[in-house]
Amino acid sequence: MPSMVVIATTAVPVHLRGALSRWTTEVVPGIFVGSISARVRDELWAQVSAVVGDGQAVLIHPAPTEQGYALRTAGTRRRIPTDFDGLTLIKMTGTTQPTLAKKAQSA
Repeated sequence: MPSMVVIATTAVPVHLRGALSRWTTEVVPGIFVGSISARVRDELWAQVSAVVGDGQAVLIHPAPTEQGYALRTAGTRRRIPTDFDGLTLIKMTGTTQPTLAKKAQSA
């Protein structure tokens, strides 16, 4: 039975956006929404994960959880979904910055 999915992408190859557009609608740049079966969703996500490269992608789909949805992520990202007592929370990671010791060495 089809269910609604949302796929958000950032800095992904153009051909991936084309592949996503075959099954979903790109409502704003990088945000794809559609109603597809679980099998198509899983196959589509496998393709996204394989070619996302240095970009980012997030899939949100219905699931029998307390929140009513599940998240999947691919690519490099600062936001990491983390399970906290059955709830999916987002953990932010820091950006990579040069340390003071490295700055002093280069001066």
